[in-house]
Amino acid sequence: MKSPPDRSGVPTEGVHPRSAGLDALPTVDLLALMSEEDERAARAVRAETSRIAALVEDIVPRFGAGGRLIYVGAGTSGRLGVLAASECPPPFLVDTSRVVGIIAGGDAALRRSSESLEDDPEGALPELERIGVGDLDTVIGLTAGGTTPYPLGALRIARSRGALTALVTCGESPDGHTPHHVIRLETGPEVLAGSTRLKAGTATKLALNMISTALMVRMGKVHDGLMVDVSATNDKLRDRAARIVVRLVGGTREEALTLLGEAGGRVKTAVVMRSLGVSRGEAEDRLEDLGGSLRDALGRGASC
Repeated sequence: MKSPPDRSGVPTEGVHPRSAGLDALPTVDLLALMSEEDERAARAVRAETSRIAALVEDIVPRFGAGGRLIYVGAGTSGRLGVLAASECPPPFLVDTSRVVGIIAGGDAALRRSSESLEDDPEGALPELERIGVGDLDTVIGLTAGGTTPYPLGALRIARSRGALTALVTCGESPDGHTPHHVIRLETGPEVLAGSTRLKAGTATKLALNMISTALMVRMGKVHDGLMVDVSATNDKLRDRAARIVVRLVGGTREEALTLLGEAGGRVKTAVVMRSLGVSRGEAEDRLEDLGGSLRDALGRGASC
């Protein structure tokens, strides 16, 4: 068996200077240390805000033209990518094919470790070929340490097919890999050395939240901090949709629910119907003509 690569220089593999005697600490002190390190995760993401913004601005025209947002990773990073993808459809009425999570080992790896599969730089090729990655797509590779061959290989493959590529890592930018964007979250060593499910995972999740939310805002799926494209598919979401309608056009909860029924469950359609006194079809046409922007459809520059 060949010797594995030496990862001793990877920041996330380092030993935290305050973790000496970790196992002997009182539980409350152990948790306080972990909490302090979690705060560092948030600071690391904040420091990359301008680079995250540049990435989002590059994604917007591609996604708006029908492209997809695709996350690729292995282990914890891969699970976070799949989670981020699965969280987009309900609040933003996005088809599941538009935001995709690819993890080494497939869906089974969400529950059972398949870390050995992360060492294959060509491992994502069959899935990328199956979904037909192309020049309107954005592929974001996720690797806490910045060295995992599976997502790095996926970025190389995706770039060769014309896709926009980005790397989100808590390690160094790897040599020989040139994604269009690099988001480097400097979280440093974990209190449990190498356990990147801790603050590295937290920082990655925060960054993915920012990317997807900002993208959906730019896509016209948010108005005044409200989920105006929420898919009202269960009682909780129907209740939320009704409250949004009441907030934007007034009336009672019962009136909002009735209006939503007339609007096919679509919040934006309901708001335009009531605000402009138009039919469902007219409201839908107006929203489509204006790229789905409720603000533009209402003709108001500030807020409802």
